Amino acid sequence: MNLLILVLGIVLSSVGLMFIFLYLNLLTLGYSFFDFVKFISTRIECIIFIIGLLLIILALERWIKSVLLLRRTPKF
Repeated sequence: MNLLILVLGIVLSSVGLMFIFLYLNLLTLGYSFFDFVKFISTRIECIIFIIGLLLIILALERWIKSVLLLRRTPKF
């Protein structure tokens, strides 16, 4: 189940990031950076990027707790 959530998160975040890169062309048309951020924050394609990142964090939460946080034993 976690693998499915992880793959779905990776796909959604890559699609969202692709649209963010495509919308970077708006900066060459004369949009300011603030207008660009305001525009992409209202687009559903770019909100998918945030949803994908949250799914990746959700899928890796158990691994992060077990591997990264509990490995505090000193190695001599």
